Amino acid sequence: MGSLYRSEEMCKAQVFLQSEAAYACVAELGELGLVQFRDLNPDVNAFQRKFVNEVRRCDEMERKLRFLEKEILRADIRILDTGENPEAPAPREMIDLESCFEKLENEIQEINTNQEALKRNYLELTELKHILEKAQQFFEEIRDVDKDEESHTMLGEEGLRPGQAMSFGFVAGVIQRERIPAFEQMLWRVCRGNVFLRLAEIDTALEDPSTGDEMQKSVFIIFFQGDQLKTRVKKICEGFRATLYPCPESQGERKEMALGVNTRIEDLQAVLSQTDEHRQRVLSSAANNLRVWFIKVRKLKAIYHTLNLFNLDVTQKCLIAECWCPVSDLEQIQIALRRGTERSGSSVSSILNRMETIEPPPTYNRTNKFTEVFQEIVDAFGIANYREVNPAPFTIITFPFLFAVMFGDAGHGLIMTLFALWLILREKQLANTLAKNEMVGPLYSGRYIIFLMGLFSIYSGILYNDCFSKSINIFGSSWKVGSMINKTDLSQPGSFILNPADSFAGSPYPIGVDPIWQVSNNKLNVLNSLKMKLSVTLGISQMVFGVILSYVNYRFFRQRMDVYLVFIPQLIFIMFIFGYLILMIFLKWFLFDDTNSSEAPSLIITLINMFMFTPPLHQLYTGQLVIQHFLVVIAVFCVPFLLFGKPTYRYLVHTGKLGKAVNYRDVRMLKPGGSDELRGIVDQDELGEGDLEASVEYPEDRSTEGHSNEEEFDLFEEMIHQSIETIEYCLSLISHTASYLRLWALSLAHAELSDVLWGMILADTAFTINGFFGGIMIFITFSVWACLTVFILLMMEGLSAFLHTLRLHWVEFQSKFYSGGGYIFAPFSFATILDIRDELHHD
Repeated sequence: MGSLYRSEEMCKAQVFLQSEAAYACVAELGELGLVQFRDLNPDVNAFQRKFVNEVRRCDEMERKLRFLEKEILRADIRILDTGENPEAPAPREMIDLESCFEKLENEIQEINTNQEALKRNYLELTELKHILEKAQQFFEEIRDVDKDEESHTMLGEEGLRPGQAMSFGFVAGVIQRERIPAFEQMLWRVCRGNVFLRLAEIDTALEDPSTGDEMQKSVFIIFFQGDQLKTRVKKICEGFRATLYPCPESQGERKEMALGVNTRIEDLQAVLSQTDEHRQRVLSSAANNLRVWFIKVRKLKAIYHTLNLFNLDVTQKCLIAECWCPVSDLEQIQIALRRGTERSGSSVSSILNRMETIEPPPTYNRTNKFTEVFQEIVDAFGIANYREVNPAPFTIITFPFLFAVMFGDAGHGLIMTLFALWLILREKQLANTLAKNEMVGPLYSGRYIIFLMGLFSIYSGILYNDCFSKSINIFGSSWKVGSMINKTDLSQPGSFILNPADSFAGSPYPIGVDPIWQVSNNKLNVLNSLKMKLSVTLGISQMVFGVILSYVNYRFFRQRMDVYLVFIPQLIFIMFIFGYLILMIFLKWFLFDDTNSSEAPSLIITLINMFMFTPPLHQLYTGQLVIQHFLVVIAVFCVPFLLFGKPTYRYLVHTGKLGKAVNYRDVRMLKPGGSDELRGIVDQDELGEGDLEASVEYPEDRSTEGHSNEEEFDLFEEMIHQSIETIEYCLSLISHTASYLRLWALSLAHAELSDVLWGMILADTAFTINGFFGGIMIFITFSVWACLTVFILLMMEGLSAFLHTLRLHWVEFQSKFYSGGGYIFAPFSFATILDIRDELHHD
């Protein structure tokens, strides 16, 4: 179990790097991912640090790569991902990368500019082509109208005389189709109906040269008379962003212009095709290297960002860093530093020096793909204190088991197991698809815990003898109900009451619950009582285990007085009250049967009478009253012991009446070969060999001069704090015990809901219809039942049981021993940085 049970032993170290070797050494440490650097320049802003220019250059390169990525994706080109993880580039390669990205960006921008200009020209020619085509139809219609009209006459001094035909001007253009209604209304109002508008839709969609979106446009021609109307019409067209084009009046000129426009369109199509092919070639070449470029730039940026955390010595030739690292990996870190020094060509080797400190180290638990999800469940509540007992290894078993107690159905558990097994067997294929999906990604991440929950649900379903709400008779029932056949209809559930005195054969069902209970009238009374008592038993057992784990913490940190003043009173309190309740449950099971069941006492009433010092109505054993009085007195006596014991002891220690004490909780790491002064703080007789390193309290860190190592002690504050902890522990035991009844409640709800779905959808509908129509109904109702089973019982009920199990672990179990006040070990790791960037980019 290793560091999963208790976090890795950490040490604070100081690293001295030569300036010319610093980059290579940090790059090697980034590949290793075992060092967490501290910021030695907290008061210096980001713009005043030594390598701020390099970080800015990396930001600029990232911007150019994102621009290239955007263009590649817009061109529907697949970005090649070979899984290659290149090493961090040398600093001198930064210039080559910059020039390469600059060249690509300029080339793509130039191509885009030229392509946009060509597309705009192509759009204008296409619109002009449609105008010339539609104008011919408009003018032919107008000419036909003019022939039918009589020439108007004018009245002068000479009387009536023939008048000349009126001449009209016109403008032609293109407008977006959705603007036409408003455009017509504005023309009518401004020109007061003195214009003639003709419209014709362009059948094909046109492409916007700037955005690439499709546009639906229409051709229009506006006829008017006079320059004043002409000015108004042009202003209205400009306001509605309509594009006006020159259109000759004569038919010959229009045909000649159309011929020239078609020729130019063909030439532009050829040029656009060549431009697009060139753009595709450039982007395809960039797509093959884009992911590698991203990795290189991000590693470059991460290295320079880390170097900004370091300090320069007075000679400006050496960089000084402080870091946290696992003690067991110091040799690997030194090898990485040596390798980085050799790569840089430096003649001076890097130095790694362990430091003495009282600062709390970060918590580092090594995990694999199986244990990672359980560790994440624990860390979601709080990060363990340094070297505190980690609940994760116990959660591997208790979490799926408690889930299965609430989700106990062998059929549902089998479906869950098969689904998780599919995720596990295809985890490599699904890593880049399903794992990155926001909705179903958590299912992929929790595939191993789902697999265990499914297996445990199958086990609990076998014990409950519950498979899709039906019992399975494998070994034959142990009850003889033949005498009831003539009295009741056994085909209907709840048609008779099972009584051991009448029909029990004497030999219990080998595994789990006897299937005959499925059709008995007193099924709920018996099974609910059984599940409720089991829930209380499991809950108290887990809480007692949590209290025992607190002793493991006290023992490891050599907090001997906490063992006497906290652990032992807490254990006595829970065992003498709630442990005694478990004892009474088992005594009641063993001492009472069908012959004397009427004399069985109520456990709740017995527990109440125990605190009221009232004699029990029915004794479970001889001398029960005396033992119960003794247990209550001792348990109540533990309360003031918890309230005043630890504060009084600390007060006596602070005043010096008990001699000098060691604060073992603040113990950190002792460098091998430490001074005798440090070793003399601890009594060697009380420590085993190898325990000194985990038990010595260090003097104040030399870097914090003028700060006293003695803690301020306030007795009143200490009493308040201890009172809160004592009251919370004693009262929470009652609420926590009741909280474990959710195991029984959710198990009942799941079983009853499954039974309702089976009865209402299948048994009471499809199974009651015979013949061909009955077969069709079975097919339809089975589909409905299967869908509801998956969505309601597996997904909704499964999520509910998962959340309740989570609460039982976070609150009821971990509160007994787990403080969760530490902080996570976050090493400088290229793998972590790249994973986070990929997730952000995917989102």
